Amino acid sequence: MALHFNEAEFQDRKARLTTRMREEKLDAVLLFAQESMYWLTGYDSFGFCFFQVLVMKADGSMTLLTRSPDVRQARQTSTIDNVLVWIDRMNADPTVDLRNLLSDLDLLGMRIGVEYDTHGMTGRIARLLDAQLNNFCEVIDASYIVSELRLIKSPAEIARVREAAALSDAAFDVALPLISAGRNEAEILSAMQASVLAQGGDYAANDFIVGSGEDALLCRSKSGRRVLGESDQLTLEWAGASAHYHAPMLRTVLIGEASARHRELFAAALEGMRAIEGALRPGHSFGEVFDAHAKVLDDRGLTRQRFNKCGYSVGARFAPSWMEHQMFLAGNPLEIQPNMTVFAHMIIMDSERQTAMTLGQTYLTTETAPEALSRHPLDLIVVGN
Repeated sequence: MALHFNEAEFQDRKARLTTRMREEKLDAVLLFAQESMYWLTGYDSFGFCFFQVLVMKADGSMTLLTRSPDVRQARQTSTIDNVLVWIDRMNADPTVDLRNLLSDLDLLGMRIGVEYDTHGMTGRIARLLDAQLNNFCEVIDASYIVSELRLIKSPAEIARVREAAALSDAAFDVALPLISAGRNEAEILSAMQASVLAQGGDYAANDFIVGSGEDALLCRSKSGRRVLGESDQLTLEWAGASAHYHAPMLRTVLIGEASARHRELFAAALEGMRAIEGALRPGHSFGEVFDAHAKVLDDRGLTRQRFNKCGYSVGARFAPSWMEHQMFLAGNPLEIQPNMTVFAHMIIMDSERQTAMTLGQTYLTTETAPEALSRHPLDLIVVGN
């Protein structure tokens, strides 16, 4: 089997989940999130774009219900012994197969947790599932049980995130010499992605963001590539990925001269990052991290230019996003604990003056101050001047 962690690691994860299930009085959980299946068993596939579910009972036994193309995938990449197939056919309803499986597993009338909040659960599947489970069992929304267990990283997971951070740094290393007037964004993007893959990394769970000119103010990827001008701005957001563990980075690089507004926004971004680092430690909450960032920008009159979050937990994720559920948002009471891996960012977009400024990197929380996992400093980068 092609497993990224040893058997003891997976046994510990299963034990943590069964303990949590006992606390929640759950007789079984239905895992639809690919990252939940991956964390628990090593199962590595993009088959979650179709219906598939991992059923885990309170005794630790597991059954994967999937399509035939993923049978070999599960056997080669996971610790799952029991793999069943639902048959592709016109008007197929695999939730009927799931209900029959649950009956065979003696779960009639039992308390069952379901992962609803995941990209592997479409609205159609949710409606079909609820129709099948109605009057069959007691259904509990268990969307965040595994997500919360995944928040604190093991030493083996932290090693993977460190590998991902090294890949992120290397990608920036190859990008910087290419950033100059007359160069195409496509060259920069292809070099960054090639760097990650050439060193054994994975495709990231979402697209790298490469945008210059007015597109530097966008925070999403889009089709089409632009040639950099003599005086320009380029926003890059990317992540190295090792065994699906991510370490995002974010920078706005200036070409030519840095305007006064760029320098003003950079000073605010750097101060905001330092404020985040001051709050990103035990004794504070995710909401307090956001508050620290917001105060810096609000005091500088940048409330309209800032976002309503400033980062999130990162780890092993699958498309379409490398973001975990836990975010730095106002009022989030989740406590900072050691051994979390988080991406903290400052995004300041002045649409009226078409000026962008961003900073962001991945941190490992500790008993005290957070550890930045990138070796690149948080400097203002101006090239070609």
